[in-house]
Amino acid sequence: MDSEPVLERWEQGSPYERYIGRWSRLVAAEFVDWLGIAPGRRWLDVGCGTGVLCQEILDRCSPTEVTGVEPSAGFLAAARENLGGRARLYQGGAEAIPLPGQAVDVTVSGLVLNFITDQRAALAEMARVTVEGGTIAAYVWDYAGKMELIRYFWDAAALLDPDAVRLHEGARFPSCRPEALQDLFTEAGLADPEARAIDIPTPFPGFDDYWEPFLGGQGAAPAYLMSLDERRRAYLREILRARLPVQPDGSIPLSARAWAVRATVLA
Repeated sequence: MDSEPVLERWEQGSPYERYIGRWSRLVAAEFVDWLGIAPGRRWLDVGCGTGVLCQEILDRCSPTEVTGVEPSAGFLAAARENLGGRARLYQGGAEAIPLPGQAVDVTVSGLVLNFITDQRAALAEMARVTVEGGTIAAYVWDYAGKMELIRYFWDAAALLDPDAVRLHEGARFPSCRPEALQDLFTEAGLADPEARAIDIPTPFPGFDDYWEPFLGGQGAAPAYLMSLDERRRAYLREILRARLPVQPDGSIPLSARAWAVRATVLA
């Protein structure tokens, strides 16, 4: 099938929450616990989306201040609603963070780093706004490995349309691996980068609970799905229904892995 390139759409908070946000929340909780940052610190969340990671910082880390930066107006509106004024939120991108130098003690980013065009520039900006000796950390999905809910989708799509393989995030984002993340942080001049896996269960009570979030159009796989005509969309649905590991009670026991990385800002 000849098709136009399909790009990620990250605009609407509610469809994103059903697709990825609910699982990101589980990773965010384990991520901030792993960082082990002492209370009373100033935090920055770069690409804060709907506020999932900010919420976990507020609930778990006793910060003095939490700031979020997000380019999408739709996501930023959702974050303002979800966080209820507990964080300072600004519209902006990772390559030009709207904060002065050394404004925060900890800079984090959840599920964003792989979408940034100039990752080195973004990490340089994160280092600029973070104090010497502060922490910079991020996490991304293991698209090529154990992010099963997305991997099953693309494997099925490839049976319908071989060209869909090039849209798979596992092929498009080679930095979503532990060694690549550590190398990226080292090349950015950050000290002692350390990576680890965060594994979470992503169970679905039934096929519809798995399938319907893809109809929201938020992200590469949902955007691709919604670019198909109704006949091909229905065909892909049946391919997935046949390939997913459905239990006798109709549930689908999938799991997901994120790779997390942290490092220290040098002088």
